[in-house]
Amino acid sequence: MTFEEFLSARLAALLRYATVLACDPHLGEDIVQEVMARAQPRWTRIGAAPSPEAYVKRMIINELASWRRRRASSVVPLSMAALDAVTEPEADPGPAVDERDAMIRRLAGLPVKQRIVLALRFYEGCSDAEIAGLIGCREVTVRSHAARALATLRKGVPTTTRIGG
Repeated sequence: MTFEEFLSARLAALLRYATVLACDPHLGEDIVQEVMARAQPRWTRIGAAPSPEAYVKRMIINELASWRRRRASSVVPLSMAALDAVTEPEADPGPAVDERDAMIRRLAGLPVKQRIVLALRFYEGCSDAEIAGLIGCREVTVRSHAARALATLRKGVPTTTRIGG
């Protein structure tokens, strides 16, 4: 598969993937652009890999982590465009949009590794072993990141909306 074929087939999915990880469509676009610019000259080697898409996704994760370190920013601006880029709007957007906005803001407040683990697990459907391979850690670390992230998210959910309580 050539670089151009890969881009035409997978660019939209990679942009969604980066947007979910970054919680910002503009940052997601910047990250994908940077990664694709670095991948193109190396495409012969990347394209020959067993899974070029997994390799590129790992590059996206690394670029996001690098960007976060460079910026040292804990605030990620969100807009309605960011919400619509992640999910399709519902017929009655009132309370659902407010709830989704609150959840995305809580996700954006998580440390980048925890957010990546949750996105890979729940958005991409990856197993703990796959996530560990993508982010370069052990499976137990993946489970630890997920547990901490979910515990943090649960703290921010009002008790009236919790399931079973």
